[in-house]
Amino acid sequence: MKKKAFSALLSLALMGGIVLGGCSSSSSSSDDSGKSSGGKTVVKMMHLWPEGSSKAQFTIVDDIIKDYEKANPDVDIQTEILGNEQYKEKIKVLSASNELPDVGITWAAGYMQPFVEGNMFAPLDDIVQKDQFVAGTLDAFSVDGKPYALPLELNITPVYYNKEIFKKYNLEVPKTYDEFLKVVKTLADNGVTPITLGNKDRWTGSMWFMYLADRIGGPEALNNAINRTGSFEDPALVKAAEEITKLVDMGAFVKGFNGLSNDEAKGYFMNEQAAMYLMATWELPNYTTSPDVSQEFKDKIGYFKFPTYEGGKGNIDSYVGGPGVGLFVSEQSKVKEEAKKFVAYLVEEWGKRSVVDAGVIPATVVDTSSGDLDQMYIDILNDLGNATNLTLYADVQMSASVADVHLNQIQALFGGQTTPKEFAKTQEEALAAEE
Repeated sequence: MKKKAFSALLSLALMGGIVLGGCSSSSSSSDDSGKSSGGKTVVKMMHLWPEGSSKAQFTIVDDIIKDYEKANPDVDIQTEILGNEQYKEKIKVLSASNELPDVGITWAAGYMQPFVEGNMFAPLDDIVQKDQFVAGTLDAFSVDGKPYALPLELNITPVYYNKEIFKKYNLEVPKTYDEFLKVVKTLADNGVTPITLGNKDRWTGSMWFMYLADRIGGPEALNNAINRTGSFEDPALVKAAEEITKLVDMGAFVKGFNGLSNDEAKGYFMNEQAAMYLMATWELPNYTTSPDVSQEFKDKIGYFKFPTYEGGKGNIDSYVGGPGVGLFVSEQSKVKEEAKKFVAYLVEEWGKRSVVDAGVIPATVVDTSSGDLDQMYIDILNDLGNATNLTLYADVQMSASVADVHLNQIQALFGGQTTPKEFAKTQEEALAAEE
């Protein structure tokens, strides 16, 4: 089956949508009818924002659940909360045994497709208000024009950096890739870890490759390889892989990066042991609103756009990103209608609260003019509004089996276990096999 890449011109559309200015909530159990021992309707939800690592998002969801239960005293929302990778693994197991939660988290496009084709996700067109979402975000969660999940987030991926470390070594924010390499070399030569990276999770390294592919070959190079109008052995993609190898050889990344999870690697940046960190804007709370992070640290953090590549076809306002996660309702849920009502409520309330309470960019249209927003958040929104292109994460665009090949090859490339040409060849073969 051919997979369509998600790449869109968003400058006008997005600005039209953004106006500037494991634990459980209940210990009661439910029977096969979806009723608890107290006679309440039980809606089981799984999400991936543990309080320890994603406190802002955890708090928003927890507060929304409490408010919903207060307004609907005959409903009991029971939650199971796992970290990102653990969540993905458990969803695989639950889907294989046809035991998905009533409400859960999904990613868009190729990730979601098998669940829809397997009749595991319920269509949500009956609860959608299309003008509720920023242009293009709902499309990524739709199949044949019908939404099977409702998006919560919208993300772009900047490079965060420690301004104090840059100042100490007289470094300027790089606008070109050559300038970026000089920054990396200066830091490495002075015994400072230039970039933290948790590539045990693999998708983290994929974002570095995606940006280099974009800056060298333009967004069409990678997109065409995935949608099969082009090839993964495109010279621009091979060149991007060569640049990854060059960065590794320069000592650009934290030691042991292939054995570190993203959460572990993030600690190096948060503890000022690494100068840069490439990650999506779901990290904004740590640099803007989180009460658990000192203002002293927040004041040290800035960000820059991934630099342009000399002679490349990419634009500095082209981003790796797209809709983040969305909420699905299980087609097999015994409390499907109540689950849908809860999802509709959660999406609407998330849009209202995520901006000011968490500094997270929602997928819903929200007027932020009355909020007291951090300048970094405002700047990110402006960048998002001026985006010339937004390319959805490569592994999300691909089918599950091809995505696994891609992510394994990313880890092998960073680890020096494959050459750039073999990296590209292996992925081309996996994509071609599905045509």
